Amino acid sequence: MSVENWDEFRTAFQVAKLGTVSGAAQVLGVHHATVIRHIDALEARLGVKLFQRHARGYTPTEAGLDLLKVAQTTDDQFSQLVSRIKGRGEEVAGEIVITTLPGMAGLMAPVLADFQREHPNLVVRYLAGERVFRLEYGEAHVAIRGGRPPQEPDNVVQPFYFQQYGLYAHKDYLDRCGRPGPERLACDLNFVALDNLESRAPFMVWFRENIAPERAAFRVSDLDAMVQAILSGAGAGFLPTWLALNEPDLVELKAPREAWGSQTWLVTHVDLHRTPKVQAFLSFLKTRAKSWPGGA
Repeated sequence: MSVENWDEFRTAFQVAKLGTVSGAAQVLGVHHATVIRHIDALEARLGVKLFQRHARGYTPTEAGLDLLKVAQTTDDQFSQLVSRIKGRGEEVAGEIVITTLPGMAGLMAPVLADFQREHPNLVVRYLAGERVFRLEYGEAHVAIRGGRPPQEPDNVVQPFYFQQYGLYAHKDYLDRCGRPGPERLACDLNFVALDNLESRAPFMVWFRENIAPERAAFRVSDLDAMVQAILSGAGAGFLPTWLALNEPDLVELKAPREAWGSQTWLVTHVDLHRTPKVQAFLSFLKTRAKSWPGGA
């Protein structure tokens, strides 16, 4: 059994012991859909049926009874372990994994560094990228995601920071190519854009509707690369307003529009949401985010 599959075995143990999905969900503190998903995934992985489903609940098969015996022994061992380490649970220590969208490192790194200074026994792992980390499998403790609110039933979702975007160019680019009037921006400028011109990023929706594709003369894979390209004078492009405020050589070509912005969401898993280190970090982050510039 690998570590990442332990939640599935723990769920199966509770279903075998209690006989119902609802009972197991209540004990584990998760949604009943999570219980069903864990059982289905474990049976698929093992290639054997662990339960017979019927109107009154779940009855273990012979394989399910074998699992119950082994899991009972493991549960007893964990109970003994808990009794040995009782009292250390309130310490903000160990490891905390934070994942965000690309392009937020400039906001997040100072917060994470200060948080770690307050809790020197904590190892911070900051993972930025497009990948959606699976909180239900413990891949991250806290996720900051964009777009529509995440819908997974086991997650605690809170509205967080509205990241505004404006259209900017570096003064070196404008010195070389000239600064056109507002009505000539789409015709006279080259643009830095995401390589995927069909991206669902709000500013890319406006780009497709207003700028000819051939004006996207410099294309990049992600927002971090877009920032560097614009700062290097490759063309005009969209940047978070908080970043532009810290770059005196950037020239605002179009003021931020709400339609270009992106709402972000703080996401935690219900099983970890109330743990001391997650609560400590969420409180710290929310306090610091109040001073972030360029948000709404």
